[in-house]
Amino acid sequence: MSRIGNKLILLPAGVTLTVEDKNLVTVKGPKGELSYQFNENMTIEVNGTEVKVVRPDDSIFNKTIHGTTRAVLNNMVVGVSE
Repeated sequence: MSRIGNKLILLPAGVTLTVEDKNLVTVKGPKGELSYQFNENMTIEVNGTEVKVVRPDDSIFNKTIHGTTRAVLNNMVVGVSE
């Protein structure tokens, strides 16, 4: 169980997050814009102002990148807003 990977990311006001094909994520905010190509195994779900990273199974590789993907994505949101 990944404690970090299961936490939701809340988008502050003025920040938009878009997910394009093959997990190319773009985060835009008042301080700039960041893009990153995440691993295709992870599913990034955006529901309004909440973002969730979901892994497909409990393989060692997917468990490893689950928390890392969520941490990098959260840092991108913080970077464009603060």
